[in-house]
Amino acid sequence: MAKNITIPAVGESIVSATIGQWHKADGEYVEKGEIVLTIETDKISTELEAEHSGSLKHSASEGDEVDIGAVVGEIDETAKAPAGTTAKKAEPAESKEEAPAAAVATPAAESADQKVTPVAKKIAEEKGIDLSQVTGTGAGGKVTKADVEGFVPSADSTASESVSGDTGQPAISSEKRTTRKKMSPLRKKIADHLVNAQQSAALLTTFNECDMTEVMALRKRVQESFVSKYGVKLGFMSFFIKAVVEALKEVPAINAQIDGDEIVENHFYDIGVAVGTDKGLFVPVIRDCDTKSFAGVEQDIIDYAGKAKEGKIQLEDLQGGVFTISNGGIYGSLLSTPILNPPQSGILGMHTIQQRPVAIDGEVVIRPMMNLALSYDHRLVDGKEAVTFLIRVKECIENPDRMLIGA
Repeated sequence: MAKNITIPAVGESIVSATIGQWHKADGEYVEKGEIVLTIETDKISTELEAEHSGSLKHSASEGDEVDIGAVVGEIDETAKAPAGTTAKKAEPAESKEEAPAAAVATPAAESADQKVTPVAKKIAEEKGIDLSQVTGTGAGGKVTKADVEGFVPSADSTASESVSGDTGQPAISSEKRTTRKKMSPLRKKIADHLVNAQQSAALLTTFNECDMTEVMALRKRVQESFVSKYGVKLGFMSFFIKAVVEALKEVPAINAQIDGDEIVENHFYDIGVAVGTDKGLFVPVIRDCDTKSFAGVEQDIIDYAGKAKEGKIQLEDLQGGVFTISNGGIYGSLLSTPILNPPQSGILGMHTIQQRPVAIDGEVVIRPMMNLALSYDHRLVDGKEAVTFLIRVKECIENPDRMLIGA
């Protein structure tokens, strides 16, 4: 009996998903619990496991967009498991009978260490594309349907020779100069989200700087005992999260959002922390930051970073934040204007720590300074409130002992 593979619901607002990758070939025998398919939505990627053992049949191809609840394949439970090992991909009968003997030498042949999905290989054969020239974007560098469809061949070498023949100029290289591929659903969503943020809010950014001397000295003093007690390092981000909580308490207008013609005030402190990955920017939310300890915040950051890099971030991990912190400083950014994460009304941008001369008590001294940028929705937050917020963050960072004792 065949059991259908359907696209599960992955969030209330998500109505469709894209077939990202089939991990098992059409006709291959799969065991219950094995990962057979990765689907991508505009928010997350999700791996689907086989709920039954049997022979797999694809009814949707990689790159296809399908509705939630749609049937994309089936597993035939009547199929018998091959002796000793998992069955290999079933070869279509006509491919053995009709394929010419020289097929292995066709332009579509991939290199020995190159991974190619069955659908991608079929399309490459039909179009005469040399797979060795196609860059794979799937898991482990696997060439997918989208990679082949978006492939742009390099200029023909004979054409290059004819161009150079009469002019005496060096021949134009036939090396591939561009690659074209479809945007992933996640990248499309990020693009739409950023454009929407700029079009739907009155964005304004205010700047300040903070002296990192005391925070750095405190971390140095307590780092060894902190790691020994909690098993995690004390980083800068937990200080800034705690500082933001204090600033939100002092300026509640930034802990609010506009919903139609109403203002929704939040009385909780769930802070989003932007995490960059190969697949795009994720903003997992650390819950109840006002009640969590520094160690609890640091552990949450580590857990989310690991999940993001492994592609295991869940939809609920990204929802419900009231404010976002983005740390461009880890990439060397000196100053930037971060874009809001709607429907939030504020986002704090951290930047690289730089040794700079500053005037303190009438004397010029060298201090580790960080630029801070607060972007906010001017429809809801006035300039005075934004500046007050940023100064409060600065005060907390420059006097970290007060945050530790709650003063």
